[in-house]
Amino acid sequence: MRQKIVPMDKQRNVPDNELIVSKTDLKGKITYCNDIFIQLSGYRENELLGKAHNIVRHGDMPRIIFKLLWENIQNGREIVAYVKNLAKDGAYYWVIAYVSPSFNEKGEIIGYHSVRLKPKQEAVSKIENLYAQLVQIEKEGNLAKSQAFLEEFLRKQGLNYEEYILSL
Repeated sequence: MRQKIVPMDKQRNVPDNELIVSKTDLKGKITYCNDIFIQLSGYRENELLGKAHNIVRHGDMPRIIFKLLWENIQNGREIVAYVKNLAKDGAYYWVIAYVSPSFNEKGEIIGYHSVRLKPKQEAVSKIENLYAQLVQIEKEGNLAKSQAFLEEFLRKQGLNYEEYILSL
């Protein structure tokens, strides 16, 4: 059983121009992580490999964003998302994640690949407000209500989720 990590109001800074890379199997278990991912997460490599990628999921992240992410990558599409991660010591760090499926020579999905970068602070400020609303809706209601809110928010913007993220 995983020990519950208590989030702290302490931000880790993602270094400029660093690529945070991880790969997972079809179930989301980590099969590869680079040194910067290990450093930011605060885990040792052997604590990450074989674990579900949600080991770094922060409670401030709306479930609907991960539902959207999984729907895309399981259907062979890549997705871009802002993600707040939780380090082992309770600190957090924001990234902009480019997540895509990995294919074998037959074109079958064999896993997933994520490359993450330091996000723009002004974009994080905007996305934090949206994500906080989604998390609150999920606490009060359910995932369907959160999805409806997100869809209406995006409709008003005249954008889909990826277009909105790229516009920030």
